[in-house]
Amino acid sequence: MTGRATPGTVIAGRSTKDAIRLAALRLFSTKGFELTSLREVADEVGITKASLYYHYASKQDLLLAVIEPVFADMRAMAADLEGLEYSRDTVRAVLTRQLHTMLAHRHIGVMFVKDGVAVGQAIGESYLDMMAMHRKLCCWLAGPDADAEAMLRASAALEIAKTALLSQDLTPHADEALVERVLLDAALTVLNPAR
Repeated sequence: MTGRATPGTVIAGRSTKDAIRLAALRLFSTKGFELTSLREVADEVGITKASLYYHYASKQDLLLAVIEPVFADMRAMAADLEGLEYSRDTVRAVLTRQLHTMLAHRHIGVMFVKDGVAVGQAIGESYLDMMAMHRKLCCWLAGPDADAEAMLRASAALEIAKTALLSQDLTPHADEALVERVLLDAALTVLNPAR
């Protein structure tokens, strides 16, 4: 079974809107955003192109819906930092959670590699929100009373964690455990080289 729906059906109990988003994700990450037509997405779901437009006004809106789960997970993580005690164990837990978030969205990372310009344009206004989340994570990871060096190390540690998002393209056959282990070790080393 390919996961394709027959015309007019919904995939595996999912709403049509979710089915469209999942089909678009599959096609965008394999063919690329620019090379995938909305007709192909509609055909993959088994609906008409007009029905697709009912759920998503444009291809750009559909792309934004495909990448939105990454931002939702990052917003949740940033919100969960409130009141979280700063310690060696919680720093490790926060970096591990960041890695898990990026690993969960590895398939989206392929789109960043193939269609960085289109993804960047889709992010558009969300960029400032994304930067605010990054700053909040940096401030927390740098620790209380952080100096400039600690802030730069925190930002570098987060960039290392983001490598997990691109790991599908970099190392398509590497299992998630290897990616997590290597990147967590690298991020912790950058954050605190004397550990």
